Amino acid sequence: MQLFDYLSKYDYEQLIFCQDQNSGLKAIIAIHDTTLGPALGGTRMWTYASEEGAIVDALRLARGMTYKNAAAGLNLGGGKTVIIGDPKTEKNEAMFRAFGRFIQGLNGRYITAEDVGTTVEDMDIIHEETRYVTGISPEFGSSGNPSPVTAYGCYMGMKAAAKEAFDDDSLEGRTVAVQGVGSVAYHLCKYLHDEGAKLIVTDINQENLARAVNDFDAETVDPDNIYDVECDIYSPCALGAVINDDTVHRLKCKVIAGSANNQLKENEHGDILQEKGIFYAPDYVINSGGVINVADELIGYNRDRAMRRVEGIYGTISRVFEIAKRDNIPSYLAADRMAEERIASIRQSRSPFLQNERNIINVTLR
Repeated sequence: MQLFDYLSKYDYEQLIFCQDQNSGLKAIIAIHDTTLGPALGGTRMWTYASEEGAIVDALRLARGMTYKNAAAGLNLGGGKTVIIGDPKTEKNEAMFRAFGRFIQGLNGRYITAEDVGTTVEDMDIIHEETRYVTGISPEFGSSGNPSPVTAYGCYMGMKAAAKEAFDDDSLEGRTVAVQGVGSVAYHLCKYLHDEGAKLIVTDINQENLARAVNDFDAETVDPDNIYDVECDIYSPCALGAVINDDTVHRLKCKVIAGSANNQLKENEHGDILQEKGIFYAPDYVINSGGVINVADELIGYNRDRAMRRVEGIYGTISRVFEIAKRDNIPSYLAADRMAEERIASIRQSRSPFLQNERNIINVTLR
């Protein structure tokens, strides 16, 4: 792997390797862009097949956070950490404390949070060594479970997409096919049910299905049949890459709006959605309620303020569709363009001194 060629291709700022022999820590911190502010992104722990695979994942995820934070209107850049190891068997206190010291050594250039394979308890251990961590226990000033907030953002984004598709943002009487009814989707279903939407749901977890049927009078279908459901809105809330060669031509909806990450397997599938006249709410925009919520912790968490900002996802999704129409491009490209335009405008407005010193950031967290 030609690291500097890769870093240059997507203009990464920094790649940091962290190891602690005593605890077994092997971590990679990728910082993509800090134009808007310090890099915020979670810490993922995974059993990677190779070190190169871990590096590529950290870099890819960090760049994704730059776009997500920029599109969400946050004054934060993009970063990510991956820890190589089995989260079920290889965690220990010394590992996360050592990692916390590495973060502290970056002096605010990077702020971490929970991600796949890590927990609130892990963040609490990191917090013993650094203040540059979010998603910690509520007694330390955290916002708590982010799922209801993420769901609220998805609900607002779905209403914005409905407005674009149907010229009416009311979801009363609309049929919504929800793929996966885990923590975020359960709360999303509650918002939809309360507004009077008809729910058709699927999940491989039978308990999740039973709860949705009991609480929201939802209909159920087998997991593979969700793509064939006649509905107004298809809401992918589980796995990524669910819009692919096999499924994209089966969809019988007018809107796609859900909380899952990386919904498009390839960009070309977003092009096909546009050709089919399906309004796609880009995943990293509509599911940004969680990161908006934890970002509020950085200035002293206030739930009312955080929820008002999450409600703004409605306007952000509307803006994505405006750009798509303006430039005659698919909505997934419009979301990228919106994020890139914001970063470029801030970069151009800086003084020459700050332009040259963009990597030097000092942030004070309360």
